[in-house]
Amino acid sequence: MKKIAASVLVALVLAGCSSPEKQAKQAEQFLHNETGLAAAQRNATVNCDAQNCDAAWALTKRYIEQHSDTHVTRADAVAIETGVPSGSGDAAFSASRDAKDAGATLTLFAQCRGMYGPDGAKGSDYDECAEKILKTQNGYVAFLRAHTAGQ
Repeated sequence: MKKIAASVLVALVLAGCSSPEKQAKQAEQFLHNETGLAAAQRNATVNCDAQNCDAAWALTKRYIEQHSDTHVTRADAVAIETGVPSGSGDAAFSASRDAKDAGATLTLFAQCRGMYGPDGAKGSDYDECAEKILKTQNGYVAFLRAHTAGQ
């Protein structure tokens, strides 16, 4: 009986030691994802010229419709917006079209319910949300280039 009690005690001590290591690894992964999300946001921008901007803007709307968990509520010459996500883990995407010279700069934005908790901490659906956002924002420019000439 003493051997079992000692074994349980050792297991509990070892489990306690791995918890800070696990927390450190999770914090490192969170920082890595945040860095990736910031880069994805920067990379979800494309410049278009007068010849292909309308086509690229129409494709942006289609891309948002294909990837957002919410429906488009506004689509005009300067913005495409979707409804605010109602369910936890739901991602919504929107875009802006900012006039520039003879063309424009198109930018894709993202939000996801449950991604962040209080004080910007990792929320309950962070991992699922980060995956959706990274995949969609990182694929945006490639999608436009594959479907329009001159991008």
